Amino acid sequence: MSSAAETLPVFTETSAYSLGFVAVVGLAAYFSSKKYLPATASQQDKFTWIWLAFDAMIHFTFEGSFLWLSTFGRQVNTSEGPFAELWKEYTRADARWGFSDPTVVSLEILTVLGAGPLCCYILTQLARNDPARHYWIVVLSTAELYGGWMTFCPEWLTGNQYLNTDNILHFWVYLVFMNVIWVVIPVWLMIDSYGHIAKSLRTVHAKTKQQ
Repeated sequence: MSSAAETLPVFTETSAYSLGFVAVVGLAAYFSSKKYLPATASQQDKFTWIWLAFDAMIHFTFEGSFLWLSTFGRQVNTSEGPFAELWKEYTRADARWGFSDPTVVSLEILTVLGAGPLCCYILTQLARNDPARHYWIVVLSTAELYGGWMTFCPEWLTGNQYLNTDNILHFWVYLVFMNVIWVVIPVWLMIDSYGHIAKSLRTVHAKTKQQ
């Protein structure tokens, strides 16, 4: 690790701005559940709504801005503006996001144009209490897990050459926490939706056998 990376302050003004933006997105997701879900909705459905709304907004704002800054010859490292500064902050944890790594950009294209709209579609199903949402939750969760794997597996195989694990904030918050939640929650949602789908199929199968 370079001496420049080692002397970076743990927390900066940009760190506060970045984390504050995430907090605002989380609050917006929470209040949207209050507006669009009935008061009788289960705690599980409320949590699912909040996560999907948060997920969609992160994909469209954070990752959408990254995609804009990283395509058609652009890259974060040479860009200016508030979102460019936000991503320059993240590049201190993972340098690949600064120079438009092809694998990262390819994954973000799928994330912004695929996972983001799919989150919104599932939200409409959740608002209608449509049980068909469980199929799409499995699809979305699988995509999220695949995206996380393909983001970090190439780095692990090449010795983490672009990751900075020296700074506590960059490692534990940016690399670990902000990525682990996109593993833990999709796995939980996938298991839950599998249970609903399996139960429905077994019920239909049992009725068919009785006929």
